Amino acid sequence: MARHLVAGGSGFIGSHLVETLLARGDSVVVVDDLSTGRRSNLAAVAEHALLQVVEHDVSEPLPSSLTGDRFDTVFDLASPASPDDFRTMPMHILATGSRGTWHLLDLARAHSARFLLTSTSEVYGDPDVHPQVETYWGNVDPIGPRSCYDEAKRFGEALTMAHHRTHGTEVRIVRIFNTYGARLRPDDGRVVNTLIVQALTGAPLTLFGDGMQTRSFCHVDDQVRGILAVLGADEVGPFNVGNPHEVTMRELADLVLELTGSDSSVELRPLPPERTGDPGRRCPDITRVANATGWAPSVSLRDGLQRTIDHFRDHEALR
Repeated sequence: MARHLVAGGSGFIGSHLVETLLARGDSVVVVDDLSTGRRSNLAAVAEHALLQVVEHDVSEPLPSSLTGDRFDTVFDLASPASPDDFRTMPMHILATGSRGTWHLLDLARAHSARFLLTSTSEVYGDPDVHPQVETYWGNVDPIGPRSCYDEAKRFGEALTMAHHRTHGTEVRIVRIFNTYGARLRPDDGRVVNTLIVQALTGAPLTLFGDGMQTRSFCHVDDQVRGILAVLGADEVGPFNVGNPHEVTMRELADLVLELTGSDSSVELRPLPPERTGDPGRRCPDITRVANATGWAPSVSLRDGLQRTIDHFRDHEALR
């Protein structure tokens, strides 16, 4: 039985990872300050004998209770990650991606544990290279509205590699591309959940600009499989983990309307100032992770959206 620490384990992706680890028979300690995570995300495993939840902000020194029994793995998923968060808590995001990652790396080193950083496709900025490959250094605005998240993750990657080179810490880096699925917060500003909520409540579906921007959406089940595949890889990475099926925002809106049966309209709106720097295209090249681990996504956008819509109908308060 392995023992894992999952920072951000009450969040959207983190809670799915926690459930998967527990289902394998492993022991999990979740560390989360609940600034964007939700206790309800872990409701299905809340009474599990092998789960411990510690409410704590990782940007502060870690509590002594985490220095006892040895961890085999430290997963760093501890960061607010939605456009609304970039606007409302930029300092917290920067602290989490710097001091928080440093604290978790030091813990991993002390326990001789493998450390896995969940970075992001945002490190590529508004890319000049398409699809994005891990060797591309990016086109990031370091002072724009999104920079708190972009630069926190870029610094986190630099810190992870410096820790690895200086201390010999076992590390892996995953660059996550737009992930969706059950437990997304209905109101956090990400496009999939925003469109689904609008369709289910009869509100107009709002798209910024001309709706021709593209994204490549990866279902959370595939994302968790990819994270665990990278954890077991023989290489440090970074590894893009995402679904290379690229769609425009208009195509996404039309599919949401079809699957929900909604008669909502679609409205195009000017890009607000806080969305300045939104990338025009986003699509991962997943050759590296496929060659290293054999991982590939298996959930189609249509199937994944239907599952997500069903979850929102059954579990979320939409009004």
